[in-house]
Amino acid sequence: MISGPLLRRLLSFGIAGVIGFAVDAGLLYLLAPHVGWYAGRVLSFWGAATATWLINRRFTFAAVGAARLPLWQEYLRYLVAMLGGALFNYAAYVLVLHMLDGPAAPLLGVAAGSIAGMGVNYLSARYLVFKR
Repeated sequence: MISGPLLRRLLSFGIAGVIGFAVDAGLLYLLAPHVGWYAGRVLSFWGAATATWLINRRFTFAAVGAARLPLWQEYLRYLVAMLGGALFNYAAYVLVLHMLDGPAAPLLGVAAGSIAGMGVNYLSARYLVFKR
């Protein structure tokens, strides 16, 4: 059975992920005409990771407490911690782009990538960045 605080963190992390997905997809479609679908995805992931860091530090892991680092160090630690999930995320994205055609393929790739990296990202955020 999942405890109350854990359930709250998982739901909050999921909400942050949905907002991150919107940032990710929006940035991707804005950037892709200028830098392409692959480079655009790297940049959009960075934007989404920044958005989710802000949300997760303020809401999801506020009760746990941050690492008591200067803000910029916490941000860099978060970005590095998200690299594991980013690998799964980007691999799923590329796979979808190779399997599907059409204007919705990148959006479906972002969705598949987000799901693929979610578990790794939660564990990384919880135990590497926002630890007691």
